[in-house]
Amino acid sequence: MGIRSVLAKPFAAYIAKETKEWSSKPDFYQQKIFRSLIDTGKNTRFGKDHGFSEIKSHDDFKRQVPVRDYEALKPYVEKVLRGEENILWKGKPEYFAKTSGTTSGTKYIPITKDSIPNHINSARNALLSYVHETGNGKFLDGGLIFLSGSPELSEKAGIKTGRLSGIVNHHVPQYLRSNQKPSYTTNCIEDWETKLDKIIEETLHSDMTLISGIPPWAQMYFDRIVARTGKKIKDVFPNFSMFVYGGVNFEPYRAKLFETIGKKIDSIETYPASEGFIAYQDSQHEEGLLLLLNSGIFFEFIPAEEYFNEKPTRLSIEEVELGKNYALVINSNAGLWGYSIGDTIKFVSKNPYRIIVSGRIKHFISAFGEHVIGEEVEKAMKFTVERFPETHLVEFTVAPNVAPAEGMPHHEWFIEFSNPPKDLNSFALELDNQLRKLNVYYDDLITGNILRTLKIIALRPNAFIDYMKSLGKLGGQNKVPRLSNDRKIAEDLGKL
Repeated sequence: MGIRSVLAKPFAAYIAKETKEWSSKPDFYQQKIFRSLIDTGKNTRFGKDHGFSEIKSHDDFKRQVPVRDYEALKPYVEKVLRGEENILWKGKPEYFAKTSGTTSGTKYIPITKDSIPNHINSARNALLSYVHETGNGKFLDGGLIFLSGSPELSEKAGIKTGRLSGIVNHHVPQYLRSNQKPSYTTNCIEDWETKLDKIIEETLHSDMTLISGIPPWAQMYFDRIVARTGKKIKDVFPNFSMFVYGGVNFEPYRAKLFETIGKKIDSIETYPASEGFIAYQDSQHEEGLLLLLNSGIFFEFIPAEEYFNEKPTRLSIEEVELGKNYALVINSNAGLWGYSIGDTIKFVSKNPYRIIVSGRIKHFISAFGEHVIGEEVEKAMKFTVERFPETHLVEFTVAPNVAPAEGMPHHEWFIEFSNPPKDLNSFALELDNQLRKLNVYYDDLITGNILRTLKIIALRPNAFIDYMKSLGKLGGQNKVPRLSNDRKIAEDLGKL
């Protein structure tokens, strides 16, 4: 047993004790964070504009501060980009996490000195929670690979700017740097395929024990190793025992990923965002991700069906219900106030508070009022693949076809199979039936002959890789939207 795994165990026990303390008193710690945020925020431009000095309660806050997306917050961000101080948070941000928005173009999300621990310590604690629960820390002694964006940073108004994964790379603890892969030089390569080849060169003969990344890009890494060596991943990296992932639902990728590895290994799901590290999987035996209620973020939850109302209901943690879809709103020590990050979540436990990510508030299909969401298409696919176990997926996305060349309107599922079902028509019918069970409105439209059953468009190999490449979004933290209410992705895929 190596020195890292030995030292990790007492530290993991300490973190577990801390976690039990705050997770057992969720309202107390959320209110403590709320008061601290308001106290600091009242001296900022935003705080003065919104009467923070008069805010004594969450009800006061809701009256003073509307829910915002990035577009509505942008005027304040632009002041920071011009070099002004004390706008959203005290002083200036340490970083801007640069990300792409659908309507706002490039988004610049502030990361402050106070909010950095949320990103760094949460990732660390996810691993330590696993070590404490299982007693297994051996994976810390071998090679650790983080498939991420470039750590090269530019500057905006004297503030270091780059992708979140690149920023976080600068804060990897020193004790892990000696066994971290890839090298800094390789990590700075922008072209994903060139970078992947270099990563393989650096890792192929190393003792890799932990691999972290978004599942489709990890799969691409594994596939290239298998093509080069003719071996399963378990035979290339015999001590590989931990896969850390986030950003997308793992279920559509699980079967193919484990088949490529050649054995089942433990995994840890995380929920990081540029706006904050929201949650992580704290148990191998319980469903859901532990919501981080003591990490500089005061959370609000809007019932998803009210999100587009002029004055939606805004709940705090003690008011939420199990199994209900909520849009997630954050207030943080990064200077984000009433900020909608665009995700929807559901609570699966209240002791402690654990969540699952159910989709994106703007990613849905409702061409005929069906309002199908990401969670539903992913569950429908999961249940269908279980009925057709020979089937392995690479990727899929769903779009409505409102005016087909012939026949009735329908949903089109664009699917890239690595191993297709033996009977594609039966697979499509089962998929449709599963979605009808999950969404009563969709079922009504099928029953009422307003929609016909779904149609599958089977795509050629590497179709989604080529699609992401065409957008300049191949690799890193980029992901394909699971569904959309228009035909843009469908049309782009049809051109490939």
